[in-house]
This record gives sequence, C-alpha cells and structure tokens, in this order.
Amino acid sequence: MDIARRMKPAHLELILKIAETQQLQLAAQALAISQPAASRILSDFEKTIGSPLFTRHPKGMELSSAGAAFVRHARVILGEVETLEHELGLLQAGALGEVRVGSVTGPAAGCLMPAVQAVLESSPDLEINVDVAPSTELIRQLEEGRYDFILGRFPPTHDSRNFRVHPARTEVVALLVHVTHPLARRKDVALSELTGFPWVMQERGMPIRQVVEAAFHAEGVPTPPRVLNSSSLLVALAQVARGQAIAPQSEEVKELLVHADIGANIDAVHLRRPIIVPSYFVIRDRSRKLSRAAERLLTEVLERI
Repeated sequence: MDIARRMKPAHLELILKIAETQQLQLAAQALAISQPAASRILSDFEKTIGSPLFTRHPKGMELSSAGAAFVRHARVILGEVETLEHELGLLQAGALGEVRVGSVTGPAAGCLMPAVQAVLESSPDLEINVDVAPSTELIRQLEEGRYDFILGRFPPTHDSRNFRVHPARTEVVALLVHVTHPLARRKDVALSELTGFPWVMQERGMPIRQVVEAAFHAEGVPTPPRVLNSSSLLVALAQVARGQAIAPQSEEVKELLVHADIGANIDAVHLRRPIIVPSYFVIRDRSRKLSRAAERLLTEVLERI
C-alpha cells in the first residue's frame, strides 16, 4: 500500500463526508468539487487499499469493514491536523511556546513582571520562565543560550558589541527598614547617621553595593562596619523584619513591598541626597533570532521602560 504518500486532508474529508451523507453527489457538493473528481478520488483510494471502502446500494453507500477502519483513523488524522494548524497559528501569533528571561532585581519588579502579566492575560498557554540573578550570571547564561533576553548591566569583562542592546533607565536606591526602625519616620537623614546599624547588602562588586559605598566615601563617612553579604531579597527582608537592619534595594522593589496589595511593614530611609545606580539595559544575543512569543514579551518590556 502507498496510503501515506497519496493521502491528503481534502481526500480524507471527502471520504468522511460520503460516510456521513451516504451519497457521493451530496458529499461532492458539500466540499465544492465535481462528482467525477470525487468518484476518481474514491476509486484511487480503493485501488491503493485493495478493498472497497463503501458498499454501493441503490439507495446509497454504506461503509465496508475497511471503510469503517479508514473513517475511524481519518477522523483522528484530521483532528490532529486541525490541532496542528491551531498550534501553528498560536506560535505565529506569539501566543504559544516558551520564553526564558533573566533580570536583576529592580527591573524584574518594575517592568518585567508587569509585562509578563500583560502577555499572559491574552496568551495564558504561553510558558514564561523568569530568573533573577546578578548581571554577571545573566550575561553568562545569555551567551550559553539559556535566555531569550535579559535585563541587566554589562560586566567589565564583556564587550557590548556582541549583543543587541536596548537602552533602559537608571535605578534609585531605597534603603529598606522595618516600619519600627528609629529612622523610618525621619526626613533628611544623613549617611553618617546610618553607620551604627547592621546592614545586609549585595556582595562586593555588585552595582547597588558599589554606589552605596561610593556615597559614603563621597561624604567622607566610614562605610558601615556590620554588613551581612547576600544578594537574596528574601535574606534581606528577613534581616529587616527581625531587627534594625538596613537593606539597600531598588526603588521598584520598595514600591512593590509597600504597595497595598502586599502591605509589608517596610519603609525606606529618607536620605538627604538620593543614591543612583548606573543604567541597566535590555540585552539580547546578536546572533539569535527571537521567537514570536519572545518578541511579544520584549515589546511589552520596552513599552514599560
């Protein structure tokens, strides 16, 4: 038999329609083809199979045993073709597939997650994976093909010319404290007033840690002596909740935590001068073409920057 090569979805539809109407003429009319063409298609299939698909009677056509088996499988095949067409349509529209994104903490809270929520509202079947990590780790994994794009900064060891870079924005540092902290309600706080408290900060070399320490140096104030080193927001919040620790995070993180929907007992020290982190970027591999789904999420992210 040579069924697989000769079979087309339109031919299967014809045979199913004949089984439904029990009339070759009615089936041909329903599918907008001529009766001779329909008769030829049916005859070719029966020759290929080596058995009649229908038993002809004066009042119509009834399925033979071979025809019943054919119809049963034809329904499955056409159902799978329809499913394939539907999935391809969703993929082409960016409503199906998988997107992997990495981000540093601030942009993840400020613009990435709102963009993810907007995409998933219209495309709930899309699978989106979001990781939060330092820029050095994000860049490395972007190079390895783990991410479609990232939101972060370029480490000194990397050449930005190897990537497609979309400009983003700077971050303002918020010094998070518990609402019961002695400095929570104060205005115009000087850095010199902060050194006596415990801190939990990102490891040395991380952007927020760098600008915080630079701010102390610029004012001639010693950097805090009691520092727990951790890039984990969870660790930072645990320290803030259980004592008088100060945790520098981005303004976006602070806004998320104090928003009414979450309502954490968090405040920020109101500094005399703001501390600014250099710009982060939306970065993608220059050599890789994004899927339609990844392009949709990237567009949503850029609209929020």
